[in-house]
Amino acid sequence: MKKQANNLPLPIPVILGIVLLAIIGIVVSQSVVIVDETNQAIVTQFGEYRRSINEAGLHFKLPFVQKASYLDRRMLSSDALSQEYLTLDKKRAVVDHVTRWRISEPLKFFVTVRTEMRAQARLDDIVGSELRRQLGVHNLEDVIADRREPIMEKIAESARKEALGFGIHIVDVRIKRADLPPAVQQSVFQRMEAERKRESARYRAEGEERGALIRAESERERAVILADAQEKAQTIRGEGDAQAIAIYAEAFNQDPEFYAFTRRLEAYAKVLSDKDILMLQRRCFRPPSCSGCRYLGRRIRCVRPHRQTCRSRPAGTRGARPR
Repeated sequence: MKKQANNLPLPIPVILGIVLLAIIGIVVSQSVVIVDETNQAIVTQFGEYRRSINEAGLHFKLPFVQKASYLDRRMLSSDALSQEYLTLDKKRAVVDHVTRWRISEPLKFFVTVRTEMRAQARLDDIVGSELRRQLGVHNLEDVIADRREPIMEKIAESARKEALGFGIHIVDVRIKRADLPPAVQQSVFQRMEAERKRESARYRAEGEERGALIRAESERERAVILADAQEKAQTIRGEGDAQAIAIYAEAFNQDPEFYAFTRRLEAYAKVLSDKDILMLQRRCFRPPSCSGCRYLGRRIRCVRPHRQTCRSRPAGTRGARPR
């Protein structure tokens, strides 16, 4: 009896209530549109545009008739594959770029490209064509060196105008890498090395020439300075000698005897040492008549020399007997 009671079908009102709740749930889910801060939605009815939802929150639409399509309103980026481009100086460059963009007009974006994947493909084509056109009028060194920034600004400006037709605003375009193809890298490096060696040789030659000029100029200035110094030294020396002569003359005029005494002392200091003995002729037993020996005192010995002249001999030697 219990088994038969468990196998009894549910009452019809309960079944109807469950079905009604399921239908209500489906209708509510088809009527509600939930938009968060990172998205925006477009509502279409049988494929025809009805309205755009740009504010985050809970919104409603007609169930089963209207459909909501979500679009990202954040900053998006498109990283393109590397491609070869020909520059103005006939050099091939492998360049890959990255594009930052966002959806500015949801309806135009939905009508033209509809999805982000298709939008990225269109942007890669647009930016790639502008990049090819700009690189064709610039040398490879301009792209690699300091002129890359204005080149990229021109590319971004041109691509921005064309992307507006798809409801897309291009924020920025940048080159991630600009390099030479592997097939030509070695030859380019060799040519660059040869150019650098030629420039270094030219700089060394110019430096040596400049150094020789500087050294010659320095030598000339040195010779002029030395000549001027010698001239000034001789002038000063001559003036000093003239002043000394004037002083000597003034001293001689004031006391001739004292002047003669000092001059003889200076002569003795230059001619005689402490051990020298002056030999004179024999007749000079009394104070010598030689004016140069007047102040010698005990250092004088009188002998009869072979010649009637005064001479000196070293101390400790005996006087030779006159012949």
